[in-house]
Amino acid sequence: MAGRLAGKVALISGGASGIGEAHVHVFVREGAKVVAGDLQEEKGKAVVEAVNKNGGEAVFVRLDVSQEDDWAKAVKTAVTRFGKLTTLINNAGIYWPDGIEAETLERWNKMIAVNQTGVWLGMKAAVPEMRKAGGGAIVNISSLYGIIGSPSSIAYHASKGAVRIMSKAAALEYARQGIRVNSIHPGQIETPILAGLTPEQNEQIKAATPIGRMGKPEEIAYGSLYLCSDEAAYTTGTELIIDGGWSAQ
Repeated sequence: MAGRLAGKVALISGGASGIGEAHVHVFVREGAKVVAGDLQEEKGKAVVEAVNKNGGEAVFVRLDVSQEDDWAKAVKTAVTRFGKLTTLINNAGIYWPDGIEAETLERWNKMIAVNQTGVWLGMKAAVPEMRKAGGGAIVNISSLYGIIGSPSSIAYHASKGAVRIMSKAAALEYARQGIRVNSIHPGQIETPILAGLTPEQNEQIKAATPIGRMGKPEEIAYGSLYLCSDEAAYTTGTELIIDGGWSAQ
């Protein structure tokens, strides 16, 4: 089914590694032109270079998702380079496992700035151009921890829970304007964000997951592929959980 995103122009935050990088590759293979944004400039440029060498069309922009000016520049790059913007993947995020008493106000504010405010700023910047393009699709990457709780990671839970409900609010705001907004909620995925886990912790996660393994970044990107394609024209305001069965227990 190659070409499911033919004619689309996508802006992907956090596109230099992990889930974001997987989105870049999957979206280009399916016919989209891509702007990959990230703070990791060397890695991001390498991702884009690899895509272009294989016949795709992608460009890298430095993007701090907590900065409104950076979003404006990224959107302008998409429109200047590819003529329009139809698709946004709000993927960039950070994580650490501090509980209520261990968390600090400084770190709390940083988590909210990246994981929550960054999603709002991305939608705010992208929607006007999607409207000009005649419609579009937004996927906000939340987390399973945006739906269920755990006895730690209070700031992460707060930010990802916010992304879940922000997505529903945005979906209702723009439904009659042809702009669809959905959220994806990954479980434990093999990404750099979990690189600090010990082998024992990795095995505990696998044992706790009904499918018996961690997810792969591409498995999240394929969820976005559906939600951003015309196949999902009747899908907005929903949440797609991709967690190997974790939340079904």
